[in-house]
Amino acid sequence: MANIDFTYVVEEIPARNTKIVAGDPALTAGGPAINAAITFGYLGGSASLVSAVGRHSLTSVIQDELDRVGVRLHDVTGEKQAPPPVSAILVIRQTGERTIIASGDKGFSALGFECDPQWFAGVSIVLVDGLYMPVCVAVATQARALGIPVVLDAGSWKAGMPALLPHVDIAVCSNDFLPPGCHEEREVFAYLKAQGITRLAITRGESSIHYLEAGTAGEIAVPQIQAVVDTTGAGDIYHGAFCYAMAQPGRGFRDALEFGARVASFSCQYLGTRKWMEEFRS
Repeated sequence: MANIDFTYVVEEIPARNTKIVAGDPALTAGGPAINAAITFGYLGGSASLVSAVGRHSLTSVIQDELDRVGVRLHDVTGEKQAPPPVSAILVIRQTGERTIIASGDKGFSALGFECDPQWFAGVSIVLVDGLYMPVCVAVATQARALGIPVVLDAGSWKAGMPALLPHVDIAVCSNDFLPPGCHEEREVFAYLKAQGITRLAITRGESSIHYLEAGTAGEIAVPQIQAVVDTTGAGDIYHGAFCYAMAQPGRGFRDALEFGARVASFSCQYLGTRKWMEEFRS
C-alpha cells in the first residue's frame, strides 16, 4: 500500500477537544512496501514497487520521492482517479512511541490485476506484505514459478492469506501475526511450516528474534540503543534491509536477520523513516 504520511512530534498525545502545536513536521511517502523498497535502494540495491497509486494531486508526493531514490514504480491502477491513503503520525518526543491515525484504502481495494512477466527481469528477491492481496498473490505466484525467493512481511493476519502462503519461501513475522487457531509462538511456527515455509522468524520489538531454519531453532539479540527517538516504520526498514542482505551472494538467513535488526534499531534513533540514512554506515 502506497500512502502519504504526515508526521508530528508532540510532548504528549493531546486531550480530547484541544489544539496543540507540534514540532518537526514531515511529509513523506509511506507504507510498508515503500519504506522497504527505499531502504533496499539506499543500501545499494535496485528496487521496484508494485502498488496502487492512481491519479491525484497528492500522488506527486509519492512519485517524486520514489524518483529521487531510484525506485521504479509499477502502478496497477491505470488512470483511476482516487486519493492515496493518508496517515497522521504523532511521535512522543520523550519515548519515541507513536500513534497512527490511518484513513485506510477506499479507492483501490477492489482492484483488478494482471502480473507483467517483464517486471521480474533481473530480480533476485520479492517481498510481499498481504496488502492488496490479489496483487501479492499474483506477484508471488509468478516469482515462485521463475525460481525467485519470496519473502512475506507478516505484520498481522490478513484476509486471503491462505492463498498467498503456498507461494512464500521465507516468512518474517511480528509477534502480532497470529494465524487462525494460533495463540503462541510455537503454534505460529508449526502453522507456517505446514504451509511448506522452511525459513521462519518472529521479531519482537526490542526483544530477541526467534527463528527456524530447516527445522533448527535459533535466537538473535537485537542491538539496544540508548535513546529511542521514533519507532515509526522500523519494521518496514527491517524487511528492506533483510531482503537486501538475502539478495547478496554468500549471505545466509541468520546473517540477513541480524543485518535487518542492526539497520532497524539504528533507524529508531532518528525521526521518521528517512533521516537515519544520513548517518548510517553499513
